[in-house]
Amino acid sequence: MDVLSIPTILTLTALAVTLVTCVFQLVFIGLGNKGKYHPVAGTAIDHLLNFDRLHDYMTEQANKYKTYRILNLFKSEVYTSDPANVEYILKTNFPNYGKGWYHYGKLNDLLGDGIFTVDGEKWRNQRKISSYEFSTKNLRDFSSAVFRTRAVKLAQKVSEAVTSNQATEIQDLFTKSTLETVFKILLGVDLDTTSEEGMLFSSSFDEANAVTLYRYVDVFWKVKRLLNYGLEANMKKCIKVVDEFVYKIIRNKMEQMSKLRDDSRAMKKSDILSRFLEMNETDPKYLKDIILSFIIAGKDTTASTLSWFFYMMCKYPLLQQKIAEEVREATGINQNSSIDELSNSITDDALDKMQYLHAALTETLRLYPAIPVDGKCCLSDDTFPDGFRVRKGSAVAYQPWAMGRMESLWGDDAEDFRPERWFDENGCFRQESPFKFTAFQIGDAAGLLPVETMAVGGDRDWTGRLPYKIDHYNDKGTAIVTSQVGACMVVSKFKAGGLQGLKCFISLETQDKNKSTMTTARSGGNTSFSSPGEVSQTFSNFYKSEDLVDFSTSNVCYDD
Repeated sequence: MDVLSIPTILTLTALAVTLVTCVFQLVFIGLGNKGKYHPVAGTAIDHLLNFDRLHDYMTEQANKYKTYRILNLFKSEVYTSDPANVEYILKTNFPNYGKGWYHYGKLNDLLGDGIFTVDGEKWRNQRKISSYEFSTKNLRDFSSAVFRTRAVKLAQKVSEAVTSNQATEIQDLFTKSTLETVFKILLGVDLDTTSEEGMLFSSSFDEANAVTLYRYVDVFWKVKRLLNYGLEANMKKCIKVVDEFVYKIIRNKMEQMSKLRDDSRAMKKSDILSRFLEMNETDPKYLKDIILSFIIAGKDTTASTLSWFFYMMCKYPLLQQKIAEEVREATGINQNSSIDELSNSITDDALDKMQYLHAALTETLRLYPAIPVDGKCCLSDDTFPDGFRVRKGSAVAYQPWAMGRMESLWGDDAEDFRPERWFDENGCFRQESPFKFTAFQIGDAAGLLPVETMAVGGDRDWTGRLPYKIDHYNDKGTAIVTSQVGACMVVSKFKAGGLQGLKCFISLETQDKNKSTMTTARSGGNTSFSSPGEVSQTFSNFYKSEDLVDFSTSNVCYDD
């Protein structure tokens, strides 16, 4: 008889225990309490089985129930996409919704007692200090200069890719660029993400972050951590690398500040770590926890937004052209402008003029929020505005990803990428309620400034397109083109014109990163093809050339 492996035994045991516990909650706890509770949409098992498509699964549930429960071990998880409930959690009764033991236990190994893990006085203290420091003119000027410098470096790398006509892993490029930016602003050091030490820190931090996320669906993660088994064993190694790297920087900074303490002019530093040290905050662990929380807040959000934004520009060439024209008009740069001219042109006034860029980035965040689900814990029994009760200890989460796709909030075209929805009838940018569009929670749109700065740097007179291969033809002679997904794209110099009158009906659906998506393209307008061979040759010439189809004609259609 075959002996079951340890992972199989753990998985089967987890499923059995979870099922029994959920039945117990549903039958005994649910019936034993007066008052009504949100409908049950599933159990933790459903989240585990749908982990590879979790956000889509949660969107499906949100469309059935604005707010619903998922039953888990010894507690309920409440997920809401109702703006009234979101406002209640984030504003009206904010003190009752913190991280609690549920989130602290999962996040503490990586983030310690940072601002994303603690409640009460610890949270208020870090929030107060951070808010003050980030609002100072000195830091704003310093960070703006850093963003401009990194945007220029980004433009240089893209230009090199253009010159060599090579495909670029744009997501990797953005991740490295934003990490270097965050390190400069937080720690005042230049991180080389291409060095062995820099790559080890980056990969270890990302791995530890991923395992931390997986803890939310792995009911036996504590057992695995205790036994030093599987992902948890690897996480310990990753956290050791991350902690040692950050502690080394803190020690070096403290030594540097100590040597300069007698020179008040030299002491004036603009990076966050130096400013904390100036306030006599010298506990290395306290500083490390704050730094790692800031790294997560700055690195992943910016890199994710930029990656999705450039993906949408590849998907919609007309969008590329419109934004490129707006950037050139606002900054005064052109194809012949130097990198130095680009650097000098990225000013706050120039960014303020880029209203369509702002709308396109906002639309990107609506469909692809940097934080798809944000979780909290109910600290005492409560009742939501919708009349349903929430028990003390319940995990409570609002869902930016699902909310951005709900027709009840955004209309019939909720899943369409349409930046124009952010303009009013006068063509002015229109803000939405921060509890409907939750990308910035309390509406801090200034958070887009670093993203806009780097987007301008990356959008300098080039055009992106998704790598492709012609897969097959249907019985109508339509070319089926397979595009690789991930954020890999071919870059070339921006040129208008090309194949006039060609219609491209594009249908791209994001799937697993290791799979492909199908792009359907068929002829139309003033162009006709007599055979599949002509279609193949036309598309081959189109993708191999530096010219783009002129998408400015009125007969162009995008079919999502």
